[in-house]
Amino acid sequence: MSFDDLLKELQGQKMVQEDPNHVPLNELFNASFMRKHSSFNSFGEFVEKGSFQIQTYEDIDNIPDELFDRHIFRETDFTDWKSMLDQANAEYNGK
Repeated sequence: MSFDDLLKELQGQKMVQEDPNHVPLNELFNASFMRKHSSFNSFGEFVEKGSFQIQTYEDIDNIPDELFDRHIFRETDFTDWKSMLDQANAEYNGK
């Protein structure tokens, strides 16, 4: 295998490992989005207020839906996680 072939293979593996459907949380829920839809300046402040430890989408999946939805309902303009995520994706993709 040539060096160029090896490089292409490794680049292909990296592309497979990155999930293009999941924008990093801090980019999706940027400061502008959080200020617009809540009293928080960052997603980190928002999750900290709810005593959640969230770094990835998987972390969110591990929180009971009703618990996270209740926090979202109390602290943002949204009724639940799905509506917050949908709006964040719409605003992010609309840039």
